[in-house]
Amino acid sequence: MTSKIDRRNKIKARIRGRISGTAQRPRMTVFRSNKQIYVQLVDDLKGATLASASSKNITEGTKIEIAAAVGKQIAQKALEAGITEVVFDRNGYLFHGRVKSLADAAREGGLKF
Repeated sequence: MTSKIDRRNKIKARIRGRISGTAQRPRMTVFRSNKQIYVQLVDDLKGATLASASSKNITEGTKIEIAAAVGKQIAQKALEAGITEVVFDRNGYLFHGRVKSLADAAREGGLKF
């Protein structure tokens, strides 16, 4: 019997086999823990993080509202760095709840994926 973590790692590996980020169109990867949510823009060719945002400094609101605020933060940082298009990597998580809220807020902030 596989655990939740093993299942997510299999999904994650399948997704990462199909997508990769470049300097012009970086991979926007999401990590969600029980308390926080983190997002990075990664250039896989160089192995470098171009921008990142997290919910560590945001204290007010529900988890979904906090995820939306993080989405707006990463969109703002990406636009300041001259990045308008990204490849979304949900990192094995289902696309609903906090992950969907973050993605929708990033789209509203000006990112295309």
